Order: sequence, then C-alpha cells, then structure tokens
Amino acid sequence: MLVLLQIVQVLLNVLWWIIVIQAVLSWLIAFNVINTSNDFVRSLWEGLRKLTEPIYRPIRRIMPDFGALDLSPLVVLLIIFILSDIVIPSIAQSLMAPTVY
Repeated sequence: MLVLLQIVQVLLNVLWWIIVIQAVLSWLIAFNVINTSNDFVRSLWEGLRKLTEPIYRPIRRIMPDFGALDLSPLVVLLIIFILSDIVIPSIAQSLMAPTVY
C-alpha cells in the first residue's frame, strides 16, 4: 500500500511541474516573448493544454469569472500541495502505525 502512495506522490509531483511549466509558457506567450507561430512552441502549448484542461474545467465551473485572470492553476497547485504534504503523509503514517487490539 505504501508503494501506491509513493506512486501517487510522484504523479502529483509530475503534475505540479506540468502546471508550472504551462503557467510560465502562458506568461511568455502573453508578453510576446515567444510566439505560437513556431511549430515547437505551438505543439508544446497544445500538448500542455490538453493535459491540464480536464483538471481545470471543473474548477473553472465553480470559481467566479475574473476576466483574463485565470486562477484555476493556482487552485490546482494548492490542492496538489494539500494532497502531497498533508493527506498522503497522514495516510502513510496511519498505515505504518502498529494496530493494538
């Protein structure tokens, strides 16, 4: 069971990095530092968007519309932090604790 928790921890870490990379890329595109007419940039942007859009969509439905400001990546990062630093260690600790009958 602990191995499964470690796998979930690694997957959450990978997802965290994907979201951070997408956020930085969106800022670079918004400030016209890089251009989406470049094939590599466009394919990277589309790939990251397709990975994260199913995660953002339910959060965007719940959160109010702030116009051009999208806070859904921040909410997802907060959820990932709570899961990886609070929930998973608590579950692991409860699994490792000896049971007394």
